[in-house]
Amino acid sequence: MSDPPRTLAAMAQLELDLPQWGGKRRGAGRKRRETLRRVPHRKRKHFRWKPLHVTIRMRREVWSLRTRRSFRALKRAFAKGCERFGFRLVHFSVQWNHLHLVVEAPDQVQLARAMKGLGVRIARALNKTMRRRGQVIAHRYYARILKTPPEVQFAILYLLHNRTHHAAREGWFLPAHYLDPLTSEATRGHDPPLTAPPRLWLLRLDWRRTGDGGRG
Repeated sequence: MSDPPRTLAAMAQLELDLPQWGGKRRGAGRKRRETLRRVPHRKRKHFRWKPLHVTIRMRREVWSLRTRRSFRALKRAFAKGCERFGFRLVHFSVQWNHLHLVVEAPDQVQLARAMKGLGVRIARALNKTMRRRGQVIAHRYYARILKTPPEVQFAILYLLHNRTHHAAREGWFLPAHYLDPLTSEATRGHDPPLTAPPRLWLLRLDWRRTGDGGRG
């Protein structure tokens, strides 16, 4: 499950900014907590039993999520947090510094509660792997409600093919029928399960079908 060779630009992103102390220098003083684009702190929309596309980004100092050790840690977190408070993790995709999830939740309160619990599990598992302490997740998760069969189908296909898109942007290409091993689709049958079967009809549709939004 080793990663394909990275471009120099991608490898450069793995370098950490080492701290320096002492002496007057440009940029000294209190630093901003996070340089990544932050998710606006907006009031969550009210909803009842909806599927959602959720994105979670990690802090810069966190190891690549696509290493064997990191993915083992994530699998432990997914197995324990895939079904809580009516929340169900149905699909996932693990990228270098972020996660894409397709989930279902009874309402915004239980979504926030379940995502907080999942975030804690992810942070503990990754920190244990990295032998460190501190924050792991960069900022609040981003969630988008999926309202129609085409929206659900697009979100799932985007999630499962996300690695292919990232690879193309970095200048290398994967086979046409490449299945990312760090996705829910490639880990079906894992024991213990990493995802939960959906209850909502929108997520039970056959998303593999084309031209009708997955109906049938």
